[in-house]
Amino acid sequence: MTGENPNGLYIAMFSIHGLIRGENLELGRDADTGGQTLYVVELARALARRPEVDRIDLLTRQIFDPKVDAIYAEPVEQLAPKGFLIRIRCGPRRYLRKEVLWPYLDEFAEGVLKHFRRAGRLPDVLHAHYADAGYVGVKLSQLVGLPLVFTGHSLGRIKKQRLLDKGMTEERILERYNIHERIEAEENALNTAVMVCTSTGQEVQEQYALYDMYQPRTMVVIPPGVNLERFSPSKQPLPQYPYFKELRRFLLHPGKPMILAIARPDERKNLHTLIRAYAHTPPLRDLANLVLITGNRTDYLEMEPGPRRVLRKILHLIDRYDLYGHVAYPKQHHPDDIPDLYRMATLTRGVFVNPALTEPFGLTLIEAGACGLPVIATNDGGPIDILEHCRNGRLIDPLDEKALGQAILETLSDRKQWAQMARNGLRGVQRHYTWSGHVQTYLRHVQRFLKRWKSKPFWEIPGKKLMHTDRMVITDIDNTLIGSPEIMAEGGQDALQELIRLLQQHHRKTGFAIATGRRIDSAVAVLREWDVPIPDVLITSVGSEIHYGRDLKPDRDWTKHIHYRWEPERLREHMAQIPGLYPQENENQREHKLSYYLDAAVAPKIKDIIRSLRQNHFHVNTIFSHQQFLDFLPIRASKGLALWYLAQKWGIPLRHFLVAGDSGNDEEMLTSPVLGVVVGNYSPELESLRGRPAVYFAQGHCAQGILEGIGYYSFLEDIRIPEGVPA
Repeated sequence: MTGENPNGLYIAMFSIHGLIRGENLELGRDADTGGQTLYVVELARALARRPEVDRIDLLTRQIFDPKVDAIYAEPVEQLAPKGFLIRIRCGPRRYLRKEVLWPYLDEFAEGVLKHFRRAGRLPDVLHAHYADAGYVGVKLSQLVGLPLVFTGHSLGRIKKQRLLDKGMTEERILERYNIHERIEAEENALNTAVMVCTSTGQEVQEQYALYDMYQPRTMVVIPPGVNLERFSPSKQPLPQYPYFKELRRFLLHPGKPMILAIARPDERKNLHTLIRAYAHTPPLRDLANLVLITGNRTDYLEMEPGPRRVLRKILHLIDRYDLYGHVAYPKQHHPDDIPDLYRMATLTRGVFVNPALTEPFGLTLIEAGACGLPVIATNDGGPIDILEHCRNGRLIDPLDEKALGQAILETLSDRKQWAQMARNGLRGVQRHYTWSGHVQTYLRHVQRFLKRWKSKPFWEIPGKKLMHTDRMVITDIDNTLIGSPEIMAEGGQDALQELIRLLQQHHRKTGFAIATGRRIDSAVAVLREWDVPIPDVLITSVGSEIHYGRDLKPDRDWTKHIHYRWEPERLREHMAQIPGLYPQENENQREHKLSYYLDAAVAPKIKDIIRSLRQNHFHVNTIFSHQQFLDFLPIRASKGLALWYLAQKWGIPLRHFLVAGDSGNDEEMLTSPVLGVVVGNYSPELESLRGRPAVYFAQGHCAQGILEGIGYYSFLEDIRIPEGVPA
């Protein structure tokens, strides 16, 4: 899979949520289909035009839903000669909002790996856009060993604080937005990324700096680009614009200066303050019209609750202040109408207004400037840098209604100043915000970080026994394969022997693996005690070691892979400063695992220990178990990551892994895109997995529960994938 330059860069970008297609993007359709979708498509196209780039893949979610266009079900769409939009199946077929995608992101990651395997080539760079893609990017970077670039676009800590400031309770925020998952994904992305792309210095200093894993050395500011072929001034008379007819339906005097706002119906866009500012500034009502482009809608009552509330407020304010004939709020527009709206506003000597409470990006401001339209914008985020570069407008406090109305009035009233702002905007966009300049800077930074990248990517390595295996049973030892003396005496030992007999009967195609927190010698000893043959694979020491077969041959590729950013001596020194932590015995310490006892009465909370590690730039996985044991592993090591590694190394689909567990230590494996079995004697922390279609809760304890699961999935015959679970 190569383009014109087989030695050039292959970049894989991920933007998972929303509706993404190559043409006629449905911007403003909902909260998930906004500026980010346009940005990633334009970035992919601009990068594909560069001679040093061989291929660009933009990977997003594949959607089969009669409520959306059929193009979103197409697996591949070409964006440019060297640029492709690749759609990956994950989760239900229907369109989903981003807040409910989290349980399906491992499926997306597996789909991406399948895409790379089909292509026969790994990318040089992974670039994740937004927190959900950050989760996937971290998984792939840790597993395959590729450098990760991250762009947050908007950040969870900022969103949470804004919602709290508005009076929303923390419980409601967690219920509606899954904000903890989002923030944790952002922290992990910052921990893993070699480069973090931001659009403004304010974004770096005031937003990313709030994160524990904030690392200024990885931050690069690259102002966004705009398509100057699409956004440019025009002197075409107003009546010749097709969309002018739509505006005339609302306005008594459509030739008046236009106050233009383009934003989806979202509380954060603060459109109600703009309407009040217009209504409470009588000279402004006489001087200008207000035009609100708030996405596309058909039936107001069929909108999602959030956008419906915003639109209801907009309609209420228009009615309350009797603004009919002065305000246009059309139901529909085509993407090609957006440049014309900027041009029409410019021809009327109007102004573009972005009153958002927070604006990390500000692409509409650049589009307006490229069309010669002065702007008034919130004094938050991207607009600060844009107006500093372009000097084509004013910054306002988005909550100061009076100041907003006055700023608009003064801008429209001073014709000389308006003309200067228009000229400044055209020059500023040309100088600072072209796509050619954006990707040139982007590639310069990417290549600089690549020169420092020393980790060697892992890929499939041929083997012997496992090359003929097309499925695998993986189980924990303690309380899963082998239980308490009571369980073993009451049929547990018979069930264990029956399980061994079945696995041996089907050994030609079925592999057997152990995944345990025990060290290798301890795991082997307990297996021999219960007459369990040495498995094909032993994942031990909480996933930090992998051994094969009766010879216990270590997987040295895994050892090299997880050594990335591992600093055990510095970590020991740091842990020695934390009260209530005591090193476990020497036999429990491994090359890639540091183990401690934790005295809960003295030690800080686990979340505070993790925060301390992040703030001191440790790249580790922290595993707390049984309320007293604390293990630290390299960032690329865990039982779950080891499972993914085996799947890729030996070419076994993840859905051909049956994983059995009993406790929270097994949750990462059970929530991967595998066939999960929770044995009947499970710990309460796994109850949250009940209801997942690919996690079976057995009645039998230990080995009897594993046998139940094997039967439920028909795992040793023709594997049965539960309904609603992608194969």
